[in-house]
Order: sequence, then structure tokens, then C-alpha cells
Amino acid sequence: MKQVRRILPGLIALSALLVPSAAGAQSQMPVLHTNQAYLEEVMRQSTLDVKDPKAVFAFVFTNLPDTVTVYPTENFFYFTFVNNGVPYDGNIALAASDRDQGKVNFTYSEDLEGWRGDTPDTHIVLDAAAGVQLEKIDRLAYKMTYKGKSVIFKLVDLSNVRPPASALAPTEKFIGPVFDESGIRFFLVFDQKLKIFHYILDETIKVLDQFEPSPRSDRILIGKRTAFAFYRDQLRDRKILIGAYEPNMATNTWFDGPFDQLPDNFIEGDSLHDALIASDPTLKGRIDRFGNFPSGGERVGLDAYWPYRSVSDLYVFDRCATARQNTPSSYYLCFAVEYDRAHHPYLRAVRQQK
Repeated sequence: MKQVRRILPGLIALSALLVPSAAGAQSQMPVLHTNQAYLEEVMRQSTLDVKDPKAVFAFVFTNLPDTVTVYPTENFFYFTFVNNGVPYDGNIALAASDRDQGKVNFTYSEDLEGWRGDTPDTHIVLDAAAGVQLEKIDRLAYKMTYKGKSVIFKLVDLSNVRPPASALAPTEKFIGPVFDESGIRFFLVFDQKLKIFHYILDETIKVLDQFEPSPRSDRILIGKRTAFAFYRDQLRDRKILIGAYEPNMATNTWFDGPFDQLPDNFIEGDSLHDALIASDPTLKGRIDRFGNFPSGGERVGLDAYWPYRSVSDLYVFDRCATARQNTPSSYYLCFAVEYDRAHHPYLRAVRQQK
């Protein structure tokens, strides 16, 4: 699973853009970005050796403030920069599986764009032997020290986040809360009868997007900022994620959906592991409690939503749900997105009808 993110030109820190302080949220004005600032960044001549991962890490780390907040729940701290006219993106990852062993994963690459295909990642694991000290100072806080500089990494705390009872079907189990790098929060749930996962929109807090209905159905809602598509459930008061814009998924942007932001810090025991195996028995004996494969670098992807290019691609959800609204036992199969051998998406409910 590729773990790097691209940033749109002119976009600055996710935390500053998406999560204003509660005290000033009512009076704050928008953050202004100018083409001048972007062009002057592009025109800046750099001596950074991007082929040297330790040099790139030193550049990133040196430019961090004394304290940062890691919002995404797979614990990626994302960054971007332009080096001699070429945009780069990457992340410092404090993975739940090995951060307490003092390991820091550092990854970066040139921006992935649709026209050029994949771009190779540079990835290194840093620890005390590499001069990087990682010390746990609280349950969700770590101090990273390198060449005399220390930075506190505060991991977002969603320990007490739970979905309202009305947001869960009787056969569904709550796996954990998700804070996506888009700034949207979800509840990851698993239907123990149908063996399928859903991402339910967390509306217990202000949703950092505005939605507009599709032309054909007001049950299909599209985010103006994220392009995430949701379906207003016909059986209960909730919105189910049904789609992410396919070009965002293909180029791995911050708006590719929450498949790679699982609730690692908040998974109880083997609940995710057991749900993954229940949904796909071939995974038994091959994954750890987080869904990682032993080889490292790969993880089971929960992309339980449609990669759409046109809003009309999403109407299949409404047709299926409307036809099955009086059949609760199979209704939620209308939101079970699966892929054929050519990796084309389909709904399990629709495939079963054929």
C-alpha cells in the first residue's frame, strides 16, 4: 500500500487549514494563498540532495516546530516541498506496530500525477542507530530527537469517540474511529452477518465539508471539497461512504478515501484482525492484528467504496438500495463494493442477481 500523499498547489498545512482553534473559529477569516507565493517557492533554487534520504529527513525535521499534531489515525505526519521546480510529498510515520521499539518510518517521492504513472518511493527506517531517538512520553505523545533538536509528536486522541446507537445496524460491530488525512472523520464498522465493512460519516462533530445532492437522487451527496460521495441510508439515520473520485485514488491524494487511515491506536484486541479474516478467510495466518503482512510495507486495504469518475457511476447504489429497502436482511449488500480480476468494481448485491 503506497503511503505517500500529494498536496494541491498552494495548499498549506492540513492542521492550519482544516482544524481552526475552537476559541477563534467563529471570528477567523479564511487563509489566503497567492499565486505569487507559489511561484516564488517554485523559483527558489535549492541545494538539497533529494537522492539522500537522511539529508531529506534532516531538512524536514529541522523545519518542524517544537510540537506537531498527527491527525490521521494511521499516524502519518504528511509534508510537501518543491525542490528546484519539482514537487515532492512524503510522511513521517509513527506506526503503531513498531514506534514503541523506537522506529520511525520516513518516506518521500516526487508527486504522483496521472499522466506520468507511478513514481518510486524512497523509504528508510530510522532509529537510535541512525541518530534518531524516539521516546514515548505519554500514551499518545512521542518525543523525537535528532542532532540536538527535539519535536513532540502528539497523536490525535479519539479514545472516547463512539458512534450513536442509532448509527449502527443490529448486526454491525464498531471497529474504531478514523480521522482521514482529508480532515473527515468516520466510524469503521463491520457487519458480522454479511461480512462487510462500512465507513460511516461521523456527524457528532462539525463535518469539514459541504455536500450537494446528485442530480438524480438527493440520497447521494457529494462533498464540495473532498469529492467524497455518501448515501443517506434509507433504514437508519446515517451516511455511508460510497465513493471517492477515481483520479484522486489513482494519484493517491489526500482525498483518496480512508482505506489507509485505519483506527490503529483505538483497535480493541484482535477485533480488526478477526473481522478481516471473517470477510476473507484466505487471510488467516497471514496478517497481524493491524492487517499487516509479515513481509512489511503491505497491508490489507479496506477500500469499501466506489472509485467514481462521473456522479452517474454512483446511481447503482440508489437503484439497489431502493429495490431492497423492504428487505433489511440483504439491504446492506447494496454497499458491499468488491472487485473482479481486472480490478473493476461491482456491488455484491448486483452481482448476485445475475
